[in-house]
Amino acid sequence: MSKRDYYDVLGVAKGASADELKKAYRQKAKELHPDRNSDNPKAEEQFKEANEAYEVLKDADKKAAYDRYGHAAFEGGMGGGGQRGPGGGDFSSAFSDVFEDLFGDFMGGGRGGGRQRAARGSDLRYNLRIDLEEAYNGLQKAITVPTSVSCSSCEGSGAEGGAEPQACPTCSGMGKVRAQQGFFTVERTCPTCSGAGQIIKNPCKTCGGAGREQKERSLSVNIPAGVETGTRIRLAGEGEAGMRGGPTGDLYIFIEVKEHDLFQRDGVDLFCRVPVSMTTAAIGGDVEVPTIDGGRSRVKVPGGSQSGRQMRLRSKGMPALRGGGSGDMFIELAVETPVNLTGKQKELLREFEKLSEENNPELSGFFKKVKSFWDGSA
Repeated sequence: MSKRDYYDVLGVAKGASADELKKAYRQKAKELHPDRNSDNPKAEEQFKEANEAYEVLKDADKKAAYDRYGHAAFEGGMGGGGQRGPGGGDFSSAFSDVFEDLFGDFMGGGRGGGRQRAARGSDLRYNLRIDLEEAYNGLQKAITVPTSVSCSSCEGSGAEGGAEPQACPTCSGMGKVRAQQGFFTVERTCPTCSGAGQIIKNPCKTCGGAGREQKERSLSVNIPAGVETGTRIRLAGEGEAGMRGGPTGDLYIFIEVKEHDLFQRDGVDLFCRVPVSMTTAAIGGDVEVPTIDGGRSRVKVPGGSQSGRQMRLRSKGMPALRGGGSGDMFIELAVETPVNLTGKQKELLREFEKLSEENNPELSGFFKKVKSFWDGSA
């Protein structure tokens, strides 16, 4: 079986440049790699064919011989000065030429980018308890956060006197070392610098080479109106400093709103339980109720009101966190039975009871149902 033209194998024109050849081979190697084509029995052979083609065409001398004589250039030593034919040699060099391009995302970066980035600082959490009134109005809150900050002695470098770290001699600053294992070139994290690509010969005495130190920071936090328990506020770059000049983490403020003596909250709505006297509930009247903004409102109680009756005060609730107006406030009546009655009061109530047999429809209806129940079960 005759060999395919090497340019056809890679899918490029005969006058393709070195960059075009490499790009074409990279695409073919990614497309045909056996590990990605377990269901294609021909993939391995095609993969080897692409390797053989690129092994020849990437070498200027071999490419010139191939352009002039074709495959015959490597048969019987013709044009090659007795060199081995490309098909019979080890083609791992062709694959390793683009190995980092193909698998850089998995191995920690391509050529020149093997060194790990400086470690990012940790994110911090701060729990902040505020009053319901503060949640209603919003506030500017000063907090103190224990955290790691960039070392003032070495300016975050980790080296004494702020000296620059040196390239790791083991990996030459790459952060990774290579080992040849048969066909593949395997990269591993450098054991000397742990992937940083740099070493510090004289660590800073203040931070021990970490590039950061423990301190307390004072911050002013803007708490917007309408926050509720569970609201999270992110302060970018206010977390822990990174190791040896790495990027700073973030600070997250978690809000907890304390329970209120008068108001219960449900989203943007507020509920207030207001006791009213039996007389006011019976004949009606006005009651004065507080509002979350510190004001007061008069609410008209209709005659004959029962415990649990609700009345709405529109837009007297909590503001919506991201705009859109305010919730409502609901007044729930709690009819109070008088206690510690005097003799005169008891006498008047008994007289009132005799005169009000027709004024208690719920009571009358209940006893009618009871009588019916007893009669039916007799």
